[in-house]
Amino acid sequence: MSLPVDSLTHARVMRIALPIVLANLTIPLIGLADTAVVGQLGLAAPIGAVGLGAVILTSVYWVFGFLRMGTTGLAAQAHGAGDAAETGAILKRGLLIAAAAGLGLIALQAPLVWGAFRLVSASAEVEALTRAYLDIRIYGAPAAIAGYAITGWLIAIERTRAVLVLQLVMNGLNIGLDIWFVLGLGWGVQGVAVASLIAEWSGVVLGLWLCRAAFSGPRGRIFDAVQLRRMASVNTDIMIRSVLLQASFTAFLFISAGKGDTVLAANQILMQFLQVTAYLLDGFAFAAETLVGQAVGARARPALSRAVRLTSGWGAAGALALGGGFALTGALVIDFMTTAEEVRAAARGYLPWIVAAPVVGVASWMLDGIFIGATRTREMLKAMAVSVACYALALWLLWGWGNHGLWAALMVLNAVRGVTMAAYYPRIPASLGKA
Repeated sequence: MSLPVDSLTHARVMRIALPIVLANLTIPLIGLADTAVVGQLGLAAPIGAVGLGAVILTSVYWVFGFLRMGTTGLAAQAHGAGDAAETGAILKRGLLIAAAAGLGLIALQAPLVWGAFRLVSASAEVEALTRAYLDIRIYGAPAAIAGYAITGWLIAIERTRAVLVLQLVMNGLNIGLDIWFVLGLGWGVQGVAVASLIAEWSGVVLGLWLCRAAFSGPRGRIFDAVQLRRMASVNTDIMIRSVLLQASFTAFLFISAGKGDTVLAANQILMQFLQVTAYLLDGFAFAAETLVGQAVGARARPALSRAVRLTSGWGAAGALALGGGFALTGALVIDFMTTAEEVRAAARGYLPWIVAAPVVGVASWMLDGIFIGATRTREMLKAMAVSVACYALALWLLWGWGNHGLWAALMVLNAVRGVTMAAYYPRIPASLGKA
């Protein structure tokens, strides 16, 4: 299947990216809504509990984030090669993995929660509230993990408007239930958890309907030995890479917890800005996954180069816009998210790090998309290992800077990710032969 260079235009990038940007911006709204709703209680402990509970689940779930990334890369390449049967089979394999993984997490919930609280140092009140949150949310595990495969498949075949519809319905439901359960019914932290649980299962039902075309192909393709081995190799690399990345962010929150409830709450609020950054830039990175994957599947080197240039340019523009927006509105957003004055003051003090974060991290986000589309997952893993080692070194060297040192180390992590993947990039066009 050919992929003409002139079919890759700014308009096509935006047709793919804009629905994803809009869809992704609804995802951190969940964190904003959760934090803002419990923030109206005027206490630091519920904010910290929701933040810790969410980051623990995100840490566990994102171990299976390879289903989103691996599904997009593999399905985009199959789609670019014109193999409709394999394109559908990739989603089916992903859903089987999601079901098994989700049920396994439910069965292992007790040791998982126990292990999490051996790593984190939080007050007794925060720990009790976090446990109540996790006891409810864990039953959404199969749906949450299946959502990765569904989203990845829709992105791969350029059905990004469907992704937008899915996110709007699921996250709109979550926010509405948040307000009702917490502020209306007075369920507190448990109300936030129930809202998320209902939204996750509603989302997977809608997602399966949106992907119904994938289920019309031959069932036997699901267990094709060659494709299973390839999927296993790609997903193993991504899984280990994801564990390393998520461990870095989890360590950030866990170290924050040891600095007191006020710093933990402030960092939890500021992390919502990072979520907004990641999800907006991922919109352009996802466009790179789709277009790079299709170019690699079609073995079209000129199309690959143009896809990289177009998507990276849009990503850089988005990073600059985000940094400026945070500088202008960050303090107002902080004040909206909590009524606790000590938390407001602490969060404002660390806001400059949030202003810098999009510009520092844009290369790493865009190169993630390029490497996922090309399924160059071994190089991604190597780059992440180097970056995490530098992050750990930065944490040690900057420990005396307190919470400022913690934020500086996080900037080091993202900067090194960009540099190391840039060094590996020439291998991708080289693998397609001469232009």
